[in-house]
Amino acid sequence: MARWQPGATERLVVAAVDLFSEQGYDATTVTQIAERAGVTKSTFFRHFSDKRELLVAGQETLSRLLADGITDAPANASPLQAVAAGLERASSAMGPANRELGPRLKAAVAASTELQERDALKSVGLAAAMTAALIARGVPEPTAHLAGELGVLAFKRGYARWCESDRDDEEGLAPHALAALEDLRTATASLG
Repeated sequence: MARWQPGATERLVVAAVDLFSEQGYDATTVTQIAERAGVTKSTFFRHFSDKRELLVAGQETLSRLLADGITDAPANASPLQAVAAGLERASSAMGPANRELGPRLKAAVAASTELQERDALKSVGLAAAMTAALIARGVPEPTAHLAGELGVLAFKRGYARWCESDRDDEEGLAPHALAALEDLRTATASLG
């Protein structure tokens, strides 16, 4: 097994999602994931503490990109305009591999209570990153929390639409996430 080959993290994630889809989360072992990815078990543990952590690979980067986009939004941007800037920044890091993995990951999560719980924690972390960035901009806390939560919903809905859209669509994730955010903005206005 060639431990020195680049992309071990990505290979481990893909191997895990494929195995989770094929045989279920509970039946999949760390050894199987490492073998499928072409790495040793010790290499697996250098990248992840356990198999649950595979689901949140890249979460820190995604949280940072969302927060950086919010931070760098124009000073006069509304909270949702700042969230849109964060969504655009984060979307720029999502490529074809993320798009291909989406439906398989969704199926794996749907089939496992443990993965559903980990996915929920991931959402909380993303919302917290956006909320903190908005508060740092001077947005009042309740508004920042609401905007952060809407940002997570928009990201998830946009990602799902992107994964399901025509493969010839070369626009990327951003238009889908921004359209989802606009849908949510309209929906909140109808709440009265």
